[in-house]
Amino acid sequence: MVSALALAFYLAKTTEAEEVFVPVLNIKRSELPLRGDNVFFLQKIHIPESVLIFRDEIDLHALHQAGQLTLILVDHHVLPKSDAALEEAVAEVLDHRPIDQRHCPPCHVSVELVGSCATLVAERILQGAPEILDRQTAALLHGTILLDCVNMDLKIGKATLKDSHYVEKLEALFPDLPSRNDIFDSLQKAKFDVSGLTTEQMLRKDQKTISRQGTKVAISAIYMDMEAFLQRSGLLADLRAFCQAHSYDALVAMTIFFNTYNEPVRQLAVFCPHAALRMTICGILEHSHSPPLKLTPVPSSHPDLQAYLQGNTQISRKKVLPLLQEALSAYFDSTNIPLGQPETEGVSREQVDKELDRAGNSLLSGLSQDEEEPPLPPTPMNSLVDECPLDQGLPKFSAEVIFEKCSQISLSEPTTASLSKK
Repeated sequence: MVSALALAFYLAKTTEAEEVFVPVLNIKRSELPLRGDNVFFLQKIHIPESVLIFRDEIDLHALHQAGQLTLILVDHHVLPKSDAALEEAVAEVLDHRPIDQRHCPPCHVSVELVGSCATLVAERILQGAPEILDRQTAALLHGTILLDCVNMDLKIGKATLKDSHYVEKLEALFPDLPSRNDIFDSLQKAKFDVSGLTTEQMLRKDQKTISRQGTKVAISAIYMDMEAFLQRSGLLADLRAFCQAHSYDALVAMTIFFNTYNEPVRQLAVFCPHAALRMTICGILEHSHSPPLKLTPVPSSHPDLQAYLQGNTQISRKKVLPLLQEALSAYFDSTNIPLGQPETEGVSREQVDKELDRAGNSLLSGLSQDEEEPPLPPTPMNSLVDECPLDQGLPKFSAEVIFEKCSQISLSEPTTASLSKK
C-alpha cells in the first residue's frame, strides 16, 4: 500500500506529461479492515480511507481495452491468471523478492533483495527529486520499512544495509519522526490484533494459494498462538467450510506471535480431509532439510488436522511455499487417488514415506540453492492473491467518479499511487 502511494506521489510530482497517476490498492475495499496495521497507519498519518481506490472499484480491463492504461507493479511482479490480458500494459516492476522468470512481464524490472519495497521507493525519491519529499510521505516510508524489517533487529536478519541507510536518511531529514520503537510497537500491535475477527477473516487476512492439476492449497498466516487458535469454538467446522467455499483441498496455517522476550515463535498446522495428500504434505515438511523447519508434532484429536511446533523461526511462509509445491508434485507422482472425496483407508504413512523418498529426492536437490540465498524479507500483508475482485461483478465507479477521486488525491498529495493511467 505504502509503496504504491509513495511512488505515485513521486511520479505525479516529477512527470510533465498529462498523465493521471491513480493509486489502486490490490484488494477489495471490504478487505481493508482485515489489515489492522494498514488501517491504523492511515489514521495515524491522516490519510482518509475515502480518497483511496481499491481493485473492485476500477475496471482495469476496460481501461486497457480503451488504450488508456499503463501499469506499474510494486511489491509484486506476477499477475494472477485472471489479469493475464493486462500484462502488455505493464511498463515497470519494482519489487524486492526473487523474480519468477516464468511469469514476470516483459518490461523494465527493478528488483533488489532488500527487507522492504518501501526502501526502494525511498531510494528513488531521494535520488530523483528529494525536494518533493514531505513529512507525511517520509513517515509512511519510515514506518513501513521499520515494520517490514522488524525494527532493524540484527538478530532477525531481515534488514539489509540499504534498508538501514534509508531509515537513517529519512530520520536525518525529518528529526521529528516518531522513535523507531514507538512506531514499530504500535504497528506491530495493530498488525497482530485479530480480536473481533472470525476464523474465516483470520484465514483471509494474509493468505496465499498454490495449485497444480486442479488441486488447490491455501496458506494462511495467523497472528496468534497455535494453542489459542486450535481452541477457537467450532474451529474444525470453520476450517472445513472455508475449504469447501473456496474449493481448497488443503489448508496450511502458519502462526506467528512474539513471546515475553519479544522473540518470534512460529507454529504450523495442516488441515486436509484427504489422507494421502495430508500425509504427503506433512512428510515433505517434516523431512525438509533445505530449508530445515525442525518441526515437532503436536498431538491432535482430529485425524484431519496435524499441528507442529516450528523450531527454526527463521523460516517464513516465503520459504515454505516451494516445499508445498514440492508436496503437490510428490503427491501426483505417488498416487492416482482422485480428490473427489476424502479417503481414509488403504494408505499408510509408511507407503507415503516410501513414495516421498522416490519422488521427492530429485526435487530436494533443486531447492538446495535456498541455503545460499540471502535472508528474504517477509511477505507483505497486502500481497497479490489469485482471485480477481472483478469476478464479483462490475465495479461501482464510473470514469467520472474515478477522475473525481483523482482530484481529491491531488488535494491530499501523499495519497497518489503507483498504478498509472493515461
